[in-house]
Amino acid sequence: MAGIKPGWEISRTALLGLIAAREAIKEAGLSAVQARGCGVVSANSVGGMDRSERFYPDFLTNPSRGKLRSVKGHECGFSTDFIASQLELHGFCTTISTACSSSANSIMFGARLIKHGKCDRILVGGCDALTRFTINGFASLKILDPEGCRPFDENRSGLNLGEGAGFLVLESESSVKAQQKTPIAEITGYANTCDAFHQTASSPDGDGAYQAMRQALQIAGIAPAQVDYINAHGTGTKNNDLSEGRAIEQLFHDSPPDFSSTKPFTGHTLGAAGAIEAVYSCLALKEGLIFPNLRWQSAMTDLAITPNLELKRGQAVRHILSNSFGFGGNDSSLVISQC
Repeated sequence: MAGIKPGWEISRTALLGLIAAREAIKEAGLSAVQARGCGVVSANSVGGMDRSERFYPDFLTNPSRGKLRSVKGHECGFSTDFIASQLELHGFCTTISTACSSSANSIMFGARLIKHGKCDRILVGGCDALTRFTINGFASLKILDPEGCRPFDENRSGLNLGEGAGFLVLESESSVKAQQKTPIAEITGYANTCDAFHQTASSPDGDGAYQAMRQALQIAGIAPAQVDYINAHGTGTKNNDLSEGRAIEQLFHDSPPDFSSTKPFTGHTLGAAGAIEAVYSCLALKEGLIFPNLRWQSAMTDLAITPNLELKRGQAVRHILSNSFGFGGNDSSLVISQC
C-alpha cells in the first residue's frame, strides 16, 4: 500500500505517514511541479522505535548481532525526510515532537510560515505507530483503559492507544486564487501555551488549555459564542477530562457549544492525533456534521457540562475549535473555519 519494496527497513511510523501524505497531496490536486516546491512540517512522538525495538534484544545479548539498518530510522526526523524524499517535496522541511500536541503544532507552524510569506504551500500533519515502549509507558502511568475509553464520563478509567497518520495541504490565499481552487476549510486561529504543571499531567484548573483556546479565538477574531463545535482532546483519563472540561466551562461559561472527543473512534494516536482530528474537523465543516462522544453514560460530578452523544447531520458548522494537549502541559488549539 505504501509502494515500498519488500526488505526495506522502514519504520511503521514512516510508512503510515507516507500513505496519508500521498493522499493529501492527491486530494489537494498538486501537479508534480507544484509538489516539488511544497514544504513539509511533520510530527511524531516515537519516531522509528518500532524498528529499534527489534534490534536491541539481539544486540544486547551479543553486540555483533542485530541489523544496524533497523535503527537508522529511529529519530523523529527520519519519517519527515522519508516522506519528503518519496514524494519529491523539496521545500522547507522540519519535524516537531511535543508529545500529543505534536501534529497540531505542525499545522500551526505551517500556517505561520504561510502567513509570514515563507512559503505558498506546505504539507503539515503527523504520524505515529504503536510500540512496546508506548504501551508499557502508558501502562506504567496507570492510565490505560482495558475496555473502550469513555471521555468525559464520571467512571472513565483511561485512554485507548491507537496509531495512524493525518496530513493536510495548506496553501496561501494568493496561491488558491491563482489556481481558482475551492479550499475545504481555513485555519483562522491557533495558539500554543505551556502550563508546566507536571511532566505528564495537565493543571487541574485547566489554565493552559483555557489560555490556548482563548488566544486561538482571539487570533481568529471570533467570540466564544461563534464556535459551533469543539473537537475536544478528550483522552478519557481522570486528569485530562477534568482539566479540559474546566477550561471549556471557564471560556464558555454556561453556554458551551456541542463538544465531543473522537478518540473512542481512533484511539489516542499521540503525535498524529492533532492532525487526524483536524481532518475530522474539516469533514465536519464540509459535511455539516457534529460527531458523537461514544460510550458516555454518566455526567462528571466536577463539571456542569456534558458532551454531545449523537451524530448530528445537516448542521450549520462555521467554526470549530480543535484541541490537542500534550505531556508537560504543552497545550495547542486550532480554529478551523468555513472559507
